[in-house]
Amino acid sequence: MSEVKLNLVDAGNILVGTVHGSLADRCVAALSAEPETLSELASALARYNRPLDERGPFTAFQSSPEIDSNPWDAGLLVIDLASRIVLNDSTYSAPGPEGEVDYHDGTQATECSIPYRLPDDWLFVNSFEAYRWSRDRRRMVRQATLPLDTRAVLYGHPLLEFILASSNDLNKAENGDGASESLANQISAIHAHWLMTPRHDLRGQSPRDVVLEKQDFIDFDLHTRALQWTFQGEGPPCLPRDSFAFRFAGFGTHEWVVYYDLVRHLLWSAVDIDCRDRETAISTLEKLMTSWLESKCDDYDGRVPAIIIQNERKRLPQTMSAKEMIIDENCEWCRMSAQDLEMGFGPGFWYLDGCNMDEGFVFSHFRTLAEWEAQQREWEEFNRKFEREQLEQKRSIGPVERVEADPF
Repeated sequence: MSEVKLNLVDAGNILVGTVHGSLADRCVAALSAEPETLSELASALARYNRPLDERGPFTAFQSSPEIDSNPWDAGLLVIDLASRIVLNDSTYSAPGPEGEVDYHDGTQATECSIPYRLPDDWLFVNSFEAYRWSRDRRRMVRQATLPLDTRAVLYGHPLLEFILASSNDLNKAENGDGASESLANQISAIHAHWLMTPRHDLRGQSPRDVVLEKQDFIDFDLHTRALQWTFQGEGPPCLPRDSFAFRFAGFGTHEWVVYYDLVRHLLWSAVDIDCRDRETAISTLEKLMTSWLESKCDDYDGRVPAIIIQNERKRLPQTMSAKEMIIDENCEWCRMSAQDLEMGFGPGFWYLDGCNMDEGFVFSHFRTLAEWEAQQREWEEFNRKFEREQLEQKRSIGPVERVEADPF
């Protein structure tokens, strides 16, 4: 028993078909691309199931006015994009919000196993009654919550107006005693205030809440794409630019770091901007932002910030050249990795980690202060343990006798 009845549902359509259970599992994995329509689901499935032609993977499915709840062979599976529910009542497998599936090359399943993880708002149930009870309520909630383009706030006039309003404080810090250090501290404080302040145009969230909301999910998805690229020797399919998931994408670590650097660049630049003419000042800041985002950046090894952000939104890992792998000429591992790349043994991948960002909770990747404080306690305990071990090691060795060198 290996086939299942598969129902695919979006806001306006229902498709019903009978498929092998492994294909149904790959459809569940494809939800990691956050599809909102059946066409987006078909595109996302290419991550795990190579399409052989342009007809699409669901051409044999039948359109239906309602869910077909009659199981077939191994059972029943429903993927409801509109309510974000997966109903799995099957003896073939038990896919969940996180797992792995074998890649299908279009003719057969391969031994390339690809991990996946779904967004936190997906609900998994194991009976049609549980699905029917949750479906309408969850769909109504989702329909009542229109998608929000948070980047219009984080990169738009709200950010520029905030920086402009803070320029008086920057000018005071620049002209006071210990001007350089005072200005740097003031810029850090203003930056923190921007990130931590809840805003009505972000539906009560702070910019920091928005940026970190899906960071773990996006980072994991990029990681799986990099693994897939390594195993298969070719880049996996990206999210289309017109897809819902690209247009309203969450922020991963790459964009979090780039956004930090952008805001710092604008804050430092605002020190020298004449703010008496508000419209001119806003226009100047806007041009500075566009120029910085679209220019090569030495801090990113010559990469363009806007392209780094775009690639992350497309779920495309950043690759490295063999030359970039050699961080230290004396590092044997670096040289070996560069040689592997030159010989064609998979790409290398480039990551941003935020190591140059200010210390403290606000500029960390932790969602809550409690998580950050727990990590600080772990580090403190680690350092105390390390110091104890070093001291015990010195005591066990004992005093070192001084030996005079033989002049001959």
